[in-house]
Amino acid sequence: MKRKRTSIQSSTITNSYLPDECWECIFKFIFNNNENNNRYYFYPLNSSLRIKRKGKGTYLYKSSRLSISSTYSDIHEEIFNDDDPNNRNICRYLNSLSLVSKQLLSITNRIRFSLTIFNPTRPFLCLLFKRFTNLNSLNLTRFHGDLDALLRKISRFPSLNITSLNISNQPTVPANGLRAFSQKITTLTSLTCSHIANFNSSDLFLIAECFPLLEELYISYSECCYIYPIGYHTKYYDGYFDGVEALSLSLFKLRKVNLSSFLINNQSLLHLLDNCKLLEEVILFSCDHKITNVGIASALRDRPILRSFSFSPFNMNDNMTIPTSHFIDSLVSLKGLTCLDLQFMNISNNLFYSIARVGLPLTRFTLRHCFGHHSYAGIYCLLSKCQGFQHLDLELPFLNDQHVVQLSSFLGDLMSINLSCCVKLTKLSLYALTKNCPLLGEIKMEGIGKSTSVENSDSLAEFGVYPQLKSLYLGKNQWLSDEGIIKFASNFPNLQLLDLNRCNLLYEGICQVLRICCKIRHLNLAYCKKVKLLGMNVVVPNLEVLNLSNTKVNDKTLYVISKNCSGLLQLLLELSHNVTEEGVKHVVENCMQLREHGYLLY
Repeated sequence: MKRKRTSIQSSTITNSYLPDECWECIFKFIFNNNENNNRYYFYPLNSSLRIKRKGKGTYLYKSSRLSISSTYSDIHEEIFNDDDPNNRNICRYLNSLSLVSKQLLSITNRIRFSLTIFNPTRPFLCLLFKRFTNLNSLNLTRFHGDLDALLRKISRFPSLNITSLNISNQPTVPANGLRAFSQKITTLTSLTCSHIANFNSSDLFLIAECFPLLEELYISYSECCYIYPIGYHTKYYDGYFDGVEALSLSLFKLRKVNLSSFLINNQSLLHLLDNCKLLEEVILFSCDHKITNVGIASALRDRPILRSFSFSPFNMNDNMTIPTSHFIDSLVSLKGLTCLDLQFMNISNNLFYSIARVGLPLTRFTLRHCFGHHSYAGIYCLLSKCQGFQHLDLELPFLNDQHVVQLSSFLGDLMSINLSCCVKLTKLSLYALTKNCPLLGEIKMEGIGKSTSVENSDSLAEFGVYPQLKSLYLGKNQWLSDEGIIKFASNFPNLQLLDLNRCNLLYEGICQVLRICCKIRHLNLAYCKKVKLLGMNVVVPNLEVLNLSNTKVNDKTLYVISKNCSGLLQLLLELSHNVTEEGVKHVVENCMQLREHGYLLY
């Protein structure tokens, strides 16, 4: 027996004949399907599984350990857990790989690039930085303590090549910490400090001084300090305007900037677009009322290489809701513009005609909550002339099925589309899109088709099978029945995400859907008050996220789910009042992946 144990140990420490570089390529190929896979969250857990949350009767069951750390002797195996649902799947794979051999452990350590720090993580920073040597991104948004001290501690590791830092959701900007950080770590190219409760004008000068090599800066939705005596408003505003000008003079490499809901005027915006010669992306949602149509138009003229522009006015009564001819002319002068996102604006067909006339190379176009005198003629002109769209988000209530059938013939490159709240559309539009758009992988059509008669149309079998569709959002469609969703499943068998929230005519049909769509990973049935899963008698091995919030699911149903969906990582049961702790225990006992890496909310 002793000899056998020795043989096993020797086999686990033997290196593979493949070089490390080859293994890295293999792992990256497997894991990089999701652009968020490189995010990694670490924080110690309580010894108890159950954590009482805010809100009466709401509990959160979280995993008690993360076995990836158990093969690294310097770090205790119970101090880590992954709190990101997008990351749990890759984490599960890495756990298994890291246990195979020291070689694979070393490789998996090297392909981690991002770290989110929580309060209890701080004592282990030295071990973490030693283990994950290729870290280039730090997320401090969940750290609630002395952020200045934390940044000073991080700055003591000058070997770190940190290129991205996120300090959002903090009461203030940690000026002393950032200054110490910048003196030791000079590789930062991306800084995010959004949703700061008290953003001072001096913080702009600090950023300009400490991080001149920034390429991306996000300071959106921060609250500027308004505590000034009466009569000092002009001086107060000038401090922020001068700060933006200082940024424009210092950040000569700036490519992307988000100043949504930030204090800015025409002159400071002009400075920014005029001085930052490499600027390609500008985001100005909830734009300050001190910016005018003329100001934006003049600024856009000064940055002809702009590739992405996103804008919405300060409020619906703002004069900025109506794009002037000067504004539109400046917009279409951006010959390299590939992304345009306009929200809460008074749009006319003139905008569509102007874009079509010059043939802008748009690949992403968003119109949300817009109003005004625009019509099908305008959108038809735009889509027929500019046929390179890959992503469309069009909240256009006038669209009907015939319109979508005609427009889909121009959308051969389309990869995702959102037509939610287009109340004249029915499922016929859905089939027209999948038939005519061979690359279409995601469709959002929530809140469409008021009439229930759409379910009584001819059989949909003639539409065939469309395996390219991976994500389908059909929430808030009160007409959708069991028969309809089963037909959809037959036509789209490769679905990985299905969102049916607030579809109140669904009963047992979802069980048949799970038999057909065996690749489904994310299923949202929240607020489906009549849905029944007790008859589920099929194993659903790939299902990882299941939302049953505010449904009538009970303990017996949970037992059936736990037996057939053992791969669950996230189960949401908020406001499901028929569930008791006994049912939750069944899930925790039978779903090993949820128990070890996921969480259950009820």
